[in-house]
Amino acid sequence: MKDHLTDLLFNVIKQLTDKLSQSQIIIDRPKLIEHGDFSTNIALILSKILKKPPRDIAELILNQLPETTHFNKIEIAGAGFLNFFLSPFSHQTIINQVMKEKDNYGSNKNGQNHKIQVEFVSANPTGPLHVGHGRGAAIGDSIARLFKFSGWEVTREFYYNDAGAQIDNLMRSVKSHCLNIKPNDKNFPEDGYRGSYIADIAKDYLAKKSIKCAGQNIQASGDVNNEDSIRIFSIAYLRNEQDTDLEAFQTTFDIYTLESDLYKNHKVDFVVETLIKEGHTYEKDGALWLKTTKFGDDKDRVMKKSDGDFTYFVPDVAYHFDKWTRGFIRVINEQGADHHSTISRVRAGLQGLNKNIPSGWPEYVLHQMITVMRNGAEVKISKRAGSYVTLKDLIDEVGCDATRYFLAARRSDSQLIFDIDLAKSQSNDNPVYYIQYAHARIEGVLNQWGGERNKLSIDSIYNFRSLAEKKLIKRLSEFPEVVVQATEELAPHQITNFLKDCAAELHSYYNDSKFLVDDELTKLSRLTLIYAAQCVIKNGLRLLGISAPKKM
Repeated sequence: MKDHLTDLLFNVIKQLTDKLSQSQIIIDRPKLIEHGDFSTNIALILSKILKKPPRDIAELILNQLPETTHFNKIEIAGAGFLNFFLSPFSHQTIINQVMKEKDNYGSNKNGQNHKIQVEFVSANPTGPLHVGHGRGAAIGDSIARLFKFSGWEVTREFYYNDAGAQIDNLMRSVKSHCLNIKPNDKNFPEDGYRGSYIADIAKDYLAKKSIKCAGQNIQASGDVNNEDSIRIFSIAYLRNEQDTDLEAFQTTFDIYTLESDLYKNHKVDFVVETLIKEGHTYEKDGALWLKTTKFGDDKDRVMKKSDGDFTYFVPDVAYHFDKWTRGFIRVINEQGADHHSTISRVRAGLQGLNKNIPSGWPEYVLHQMITVMRNGAEVKISKRAGSYVTLKDLIDEVGCDATRYFLAARRSDSQLIFDIDLAKSQSNDNPVYYIQYAHARIEGVLNQWGGERNKLSIDSIYNFRSLAEKKLIKRLSEFPEVVVQATEELAPHQITNFLKDCAAELHSYYNDSKFLVDDELTKLSRLTLIYAAQCVIKNGLRLLGISAPKKM
């Protein structure tokens, strides 16, 4: 509808001036339906070009617009805004379009089957997933769903940092427990992990249990002196636990990549050798440095320390070059805000390879911290993790749906307060309950009617007259635009906002109307409208990985 209106306006405007392009025509949706379904300030923009008052230009445009079945009223408002009101024909067209497309309503083909990779969660296998990982999962998975809904070929990927100092700390922590050295003992590793889960790993290791990980059974040797065995078993144990938590969170991945494989397959060596060959490195104080300042960084960075170990961003460069060689046009990394410093380093390393990689590749979505509240007080630790709240804690407490909604409900760059009491409440104050209840209410009416839903449609002779009906139809028509914008801006919170508004329109209509009335045309028309609303709510919830219950 926006495209149609833009075409109508541009055909008139190009007769007035050739100094305005079609892309400069901005069509907005007024917040109040009393101000129309669409609005444009194009007359104000043209005023500067044509040297005429905006209202005069608006009048000129209005008089030259061709007749259209899509609008039954166009008015000039304020300083020269043009407001457009949809016609009954347009209402019919919108609802019938939803009925025709159902599960596909709101989708588009903008991606043209191009390849995109979304990497998210990517937790170190050193402990249970915390709420920050949960926010990354909710946002990252929703972004992947949005791109798939928009016609992209999406690959979801999880990157395991299963090498380096943190893994050594994990191994030493488990080994200490195996030797009955507890976290309060002075001989316990200073940088060790102190959650009770470490004791669980040690217990199972000593019992020579096996863990299924990545399709393999990893058998513990039980030998407290075999550090490689402890390391391999501990990683497998925690990877298995993380996979179980993500499964409970309705989150799956297509590919799992291990940092250790980048070393085994000499991909890290290739990156380092290439950067040296391209002349982007130098040696200083016994270390190998990368000239990241050549690519916009504030200072050069150490690649290889004097002890021979690589710094953490070097395998990240190798990993992202591997993504590039796999043919992804776009790569989006959803990570915590603490990864901000790595962006310039990774991009600088990729530019230094001289492989025609775009300077802004990959893209990043960084989420801010989460504060978990219960009974008005902050919840800081988990009984099992010992130092933070785990994702499993939230899922067990409030369920998968509420957890996903609340973790995705705000802009990723905004700090988030997760109120457990609100998430558990079955009231209109709880947005996810409010939205799901709207879906269930519609199901109840349709079940009571008992007719064939697939045959519902709007007859051309029926005219929706009530304000509640018009507001609901307007909201349904916005969904495809919201999907496009949320996808382009990597902002799934826009879907949560839309669903909350759509549910509000539905509840308002439901409370003010009767559906199973005697007049057959009125009954079927109203049932069609709420069934269309149910389809849209279901589609929106699916983009967030949230269920659409039929009964509550």
